Amino acid sequence: MSKIKNIEPLGFPWKTQDPFLFCAYHRDEYPQGNSNMGVDASLKQGRHIGQDFVVKDGWRMYHGSNVPGFPYHPHRGFETITINKEGVVDHSDSLGAKGRFMEGDVQWMTAGRGVQHSEMFPLVNDDQGNPLEIFQIWLNLPRASKMVDPHFKMLWKEDIPVVEHQDEAGYVTTVQIVAGSIADTNALAPTPDSWAANSANAVGVYTVKMEANATWTLPKTNAEAHRTIFFYKGDSITVEGQQVGYDYLIEAAAGEDITIKNGQADAYFLILEGKPINEPVVQHGPFVMNSQQEIIQTMQEYSRTQFGGWPWNETEVVHPKDKGRFALHSDGKEEVK
Repeated sequence: MSKIKNIEPLGFPWKTQDPFLFCAYHRDEYPQGNSNMGVDASLKQGRHIGQDFVVKDGWRMYHGSNVPGFPYHPHRGFETITINKEGVVDHSDSLGAKGRFMEGDVQWMTAGRGVQHSEMFPLVNDDQGNPLEIFQIWLNLPRASKMVDPHFKMLWKEDIPVVEHQDEAGYVTTVQIVAGSIADTNALAPTPDSWAANSANAVGVYTVKMEANATWTLPKTNAEAHRTIFFYKGDSITVEGQQVGYDYLIEAAAGEDITIKNGQADAYFLILEGKPINEPVVQHGPFVMNSQQEIIQTMQEYSRTQFGGWPWNETEVVHPKDKGRFALHSDGKEEVK
């Protein structure tokens, strides 16, 4: 059996395999900010404010009206994993929790039975650009965990394990371990009700940088797992003898070692792997359940309860400009970095 199962262009959003539902990569070269941490440039020409997903001048507003980002919206039945590579993300939710995370940090949120949250990208620099680079990954919850209590957790960059591999020629591959394990180095614990919380499910989430000309082998994991390598920045690589250009994904056998030889430029990957949940998936926007009836029930409940309502005065919540990295949890516990 071939170690490589499929190679195809990335597209948008990126194609994922069970247990993952969705993966979006955002790279925006935002300009300097104004006094409200919004865009210090005209938003009148060529943008559909509130639904601006087309790259213009190198950036998008998404659903934001002044500050780019995603104003409050609901989720139920899955988890979001937001990996920040550059820029600022402000979080607020219907449980009263909030936070700010930056380059190298990861937010892991279990929506469970239902939560509303806001994810905004404040432009804190008023004298220079505000580039943003993030991944947002949706990890499914099994039927038994669809209705658990919502929960969010910060994985701070100082704590996230990083493995550096030097090949025989001295070239280095650097792996950030968000979930799973590489070279006997284990990730931090995910949220308690996650599919990733049980190591038998072999969930792995890795960001990888390979120096030009580096060689690295992604080690095998559970053969039942699905594995996808997203090659989103670089020039070209050779994967198990097959040459692949950037902006492609590679679906590979999880039960086999996968050797990657990089080309003439630094290469960057996101790798997602894990055993499939193998349950029916019925999705309606931000709700992911196991049947259409459950979706109808979810919509009715959200209409009735708003999952507890929105406790903040603004729909696009941003924190003070000089506020550093922090997480205030719904139980009042605060982490400051």
